[in-house]
Amino acid sequence: MGGPRPADEILGYYALGLEQGRLDADYFPLERARTQELVLRHIARPPGVVLDVGGAAGAYAFWLADLGYEVHLVDPVALHVEQARATSNARARRLASAQVADARSLPFADRSADAVLLLGPLYHLTELEDRLRALGEALRVLRPGGFVFAAAISRFASFLDGLRGALFDDPAFASVVERDLAYGQHRNETGNARYFTTAFFHHPAELAEEVAGAGLTLVDLFAVEGPGAATPDFERRWADPAARERLLAFLRAVETEPTLLGASPHLLAVARRT
Repeated sequence: MGGPRPADEILGYYALGLEQGRLDADYFPLERARTQELVLRHIARPPGVVLDVGGAAGAYAFWLADLGYEVHLVDPVALHVEQARATSNARARRLASAQVADARSLPFADRSADAVLLLGPLYHLTELEDRLRALGEALRVLRPGGFVFAAAISRFASFLDGLRGALFDDPAFASVVERDLAYGQHRNETGNARYFTTAFFHHPAELAEEVAGAGLTLVDLFAVEGPGAATPDFERRWADPAARERLLAFLRAVETEPTLLGASPHLLAVARRT
């Protein structure tokens, strides 16, 4: 298969199949709820064409399809595309397409989409040139006025993750965090999948600069989970509708507060083609 592709260790990590159910575990339902909220706040009402680039098994693609959008999913991991196609074939509202492709070389025509989701590709493009290329591809396929939703992992995500449990008891994890904080270049040579895989972790200012550097107009930079990822007894609180809404309300209040952006495991840049 020609064209760019992620590094072998990244493909190997996702071939383990861990991504399909990830948003249902730990604090990740908060990631999903907040991402959906931020997308719906900006995207034009359906019908419209949405490209879910790096869409994995379709967690967001099927949600958008159910809302009435024409959704095309691409992902560099063959397993993810197979999972998305299998799910699509069993549903009433199917994806318009699902294919193996890389964010740096999208198989779509210029100005063919109303919105582009990049909820993952920027994690694993460790060189600035590649991230700008992916953002440039999103710009190319976007119609004027359309939105790009580009997610990034915070420079401080592993550090914050370590504070939530016993991870710092492992000196190998501590070494991973030291490198993250110093360079933003996340590497896992331990063989422990819990420590993720090769990635670039953004400082909030870097994400804003890269979006602008690709020619997109930044609408705003949002904390996705914000400090809410560290909520004690998260699962119990999330299951309580009143407690859940209280948490979400406070997170909305600080979602663009510059001094708190880095305290969110994930960041979301909302940008548009003007």
